[in-house]
Amino acid sequence: MKDKIHPTYNYIKVRCACGNTFETGSSLRHIEAEICGVCHPFYTGKQKFVDTAGRVERFQKKYGGFNAKTAAAPKK
Repeated sequence: MKDKIHPTYNYIKVRCACGNTFETGSSLRHIEAEICGVCHPFYTGKQKFVDTAGRVERFQKKYGGFNAKTAAAPKK
């Protein structure tokens, strides 16, 4: 391998929005995560909407009146 072209590999602490911290290796100086294995709905078994920039509200506003009966009805 060539000298002086690879980034330095550091052991860093990752901070999650829920307050959990853990150590990992990375070429970055620090990482701040929005969701981790402690608070992720897949691992906790609790349903939780992770909404960034109002995407859930925009989706509900756009498709809120839509239901399966109107989708299956043939148009005349």
